[in-house]
Amino acid sequence: MAFNTQPVLETDTVILYPLRSEDFEALYQTAADPKIWEQHPNKDRWRKEVFKTFFDGAMASKGAFKIVDKNTNDIIGSTRFYDYDATNNNIFIGYTFYATAYWGKGINKNVKKIMLAYAFEEVQEVLFHIGAQNLRSQIAIERIGAKKIGEEVVAYFGEPTRQNFVYSITKDDWINFNTNANGNFSQPA
Repeated sequence: MAFNTQPVLETDTVILYPLRSEDFEALYQTAADPKIWEQHPNKDRWRKEVFKTFFDGAMASKGAFKIVDKNTNDIIGSTRFYDYDATNNNIFIGYTFYATAYWGKGINKNVKKIMLAYAFEEVQEVLFHIGAQNLRSQIAIERIGAKKIGEEVVAYFGEPTRQNFVYSITKDDWINFNTNANGNFSQPA
């Protein structure tokens, strides 16, 4: 059975819905803040024409989500599964961004928690590309137990290639991380 890269996923604060073409304008309203992209590899994604290319890549990935605040029903960001590899039993999570009003509120941790729990039902490893200059995301991914395993030039859909760090978290590492005092996630089913 093929891995479903666009289920509906839900936490106590957000719902991840499969991204649809009709979500462009609402998602762009979130993405139009230049502060979101300051540390990202492609810093001008706040510009509508650049974001349109990013959005087209999200749609082509067939693994992208809009992240919706359960209290307000507002679209507050996006993320995706991509590059599922059945042979190597892994998948990537990335291309994540949030409205700045949601920074520092545990949203990213909750989103990654539900995505990891879902992914680990099928795969043994989840990988992340993090821009080499994106310290904010590097710190966030390390806080959930991922480890830097390499560096790679990433070819973005319709955008210039950029240097990224590759982070990994295995199912076993994730379970171990979440059973010690530092982790706050429940274990995957």
